[in-house]
Amino acid sequence: MPVWNPWRGCKKCSEGCEHCYIHKGDAKRGVNTGEIVRTKDFYKPVEKLKNGSYKMKPGLVYMCFTTDFLIEEADEWRDECWRMIKERSDCNFLFLTKRIERFAQCIPRGWADGWENVTVCCTVENQRNADKKLSLFSSLPIKHKGITAQPLIERVDLERYLNGVEFVVVGGESDRNARVLDYSWVLDLREQCIRQNVDFEFRQCGTHFLKDGKLYNLQTKILCSQARRAGINWKREQAELQM
Repeated sequence: MPVWNPWRGCKKCSEGCEHCYIHKGDAKRGVNTGEIVRTKDFYKPVEKLKNGSYKMKPGLVYMCFTTDFLIEEADEWRDECWRMIKERSDCNFLFLTKRIERFAQCIPRGWADGWENVTVCCTVENQRNADKKLSLFSSLPIKHKGITAQPLIERVDLERYLNGVEFVVVGGESDRNARVLDYSWVLDLREQCIRQNVDFEFRQCGTHFLKDGKLYNLQTKILCSQARRAGINWKREQAELQM
């Protein structure tokens, strides 16, 4: 699946950033995460082969997974990215953001009620940020919306914000000092999604994972596979077929 990171670098801006994998990875490589710079892949979506076809295949494109698409330092480059996104109408560009409050000032001309090939995923980690960010997110003109509750650091009630949301992704924190992920919080979010007919995905367990009163300490390499083994992902399409 294509990944497009037009720039790299980020700055911590919420409680969920405390043990961010981007900062940890950069530190190991001696890279200054706080320096936001364009990458060699900036024009990746519109690069072409000798026969004139695009190098990047149509379909879902994950973008800005080593940064934030709405970060202030990238304001001068974003319009060019929007131009490429509009040109590649055969791709669905999905990005996560912790800066949803900047969305209205970052959209391009001609956005209107949103573009069909853009999915925006608002990231929250606790109830305070859920209430602050999702109340705004609900009112924004976006065709396709998702919510990422990862890392989830406490029980949250998202149900009042799920109208118009297509999916919710939940996961824990990966770090030796990670905050505990309680499985009951995950199951509670799953029930909220089912009641509102919203797709639900349990993406990864936390390094410190509490289930049925027992605390497990898990290796990073198995966090995603253990979440899949739980078998609790839910899709409205599957549910409709079973009716």
